[in-house]
Amino acid sequence: MTAPAALITLDWGTTALRAYLHAADGSVIDSHAAVQGIMSLDGASHADVLTANAGAWAHAHGPLPVLLSGMIGSRQGWVEARYVPLPAGLSDLADGLTPVPDAPHAFGPVRIVPGLLRDDDATPDVIRGEEVEVFGALARLGQTDGLFVLPGTHSKWVRVENGRIVHFATYMTGDVFAALKGHTILGRMMQADAPFSVGGFRRGVEAARDLKGPGALVGRLFSIRALGLTSRLTEADSADFLSGLLIGAELCDVTHAHTPFTLVANAALTERYAQAADILDLPHHRAPRDCAAAGQFAVARAAGLI
Repeated sequence: MTAPAALITLDWGTTALRAYLHAADGSVIDSHAAVQGIMSLDGASHADVLTANAGAWAHAHGPLPVLLSGMIGSRQGWVEARYVPLPAGLSDLADGLTPVPDAPHAFGPVRIVPGLLRDDDATPDVIRGEEVEVFGALARLGQTDGLFVLPGTHSKWVRVENGRIVHFATYMTGDVFAALKGHTILGRMMQADAPFSVGGFRRGVEAARDLKGPGALVGRLFSIRALGLTSRLTEADSADFLSGLLIGAELCDVTHAHTPFTLVANAALTERYAQAADILDLPHHRAPRDCAAAGQFAVARAAGLI
C-alpha cells in the first residue's frame, strides 16, 4: 500500500518546472512537468501556476506543505530567498527556508529553499537549485562525499565533503556555445539542421585535450572557421566540434587530476559530458534520475515540514 501523501515540491527553473507529490516515506506518488518557468509565465501569477500544477493534489489530499527550489527563489522569482554561505549541509538549507506570504490558501505552508554563496573576494559564485539535486544524488547513492557536475546553460561543479558542500564553480559552457554559434562568424560555417556528429564532437574534445595555458581556448576557437575554409571540417560537423571543444575544455580544467565525478540530471547534456569523459579517459558515473525530488524531500525532512 502506498504511504499517504505528505509533501508537494516544485523544482522551478527559468524555463520549466517539475512538480512532485511525495508520500510520507519519501517515495514519489505522482509528478508532471510544465513549460512554466519563471520567465515563461505568460501573464499568470506564481500563485496561479502553483495552483495549476499542484492544486489537484491539494484538493485530493488536503493542505499539504509545499517546498519550492530553483530560480523561483531568485530576484526574478516569486520571493527572493537568501544565499547561504559555504560550507553548507542539509541543516543549513533547512534553516534558511524563506516563507511565501501570498500562497494560495488551498496549500499548507509554502517555503523556498535558499541558494548557496561562495564568497571569495576575487571570484564569488552563486548556485540556486542545483545544490538540492546534489543532496538528492547523495541520498540516492548513499554517499557523503564526491565531485558532481550538473550540465546546463551554466554548468555547476560541486564538491561535497562529509555531507556538506564545500566548494562549487560555474562554467558558462552552454551560454558560450549558443553565443558563438548564433552571434559570431563561426556560426556561418555551421549547418543549422545537421544531426549530431559523433566525429565532429570527438575531434573537438580531442582538440581540447591539447590546450595549454590561459587563453588557449580563445586562441583555438577561430580554427573552426579556418578548418572549414580549408575543407578539413564540414559544416555538418562544425557545431559539434565547437560543442566538444567547449565541453572538453571544461572537463580538462576541472578534472586535471583525473578526479572521479558524478553526472547529475539533464539527460541530453549528460550524454554529451559522458561521451567527452570517455574520450578523455576520465572516471565518472551517472546519478539516478529525479535527484531533485530526493533532495527536496531531504530538505523538507531536515526542516521538520514532514
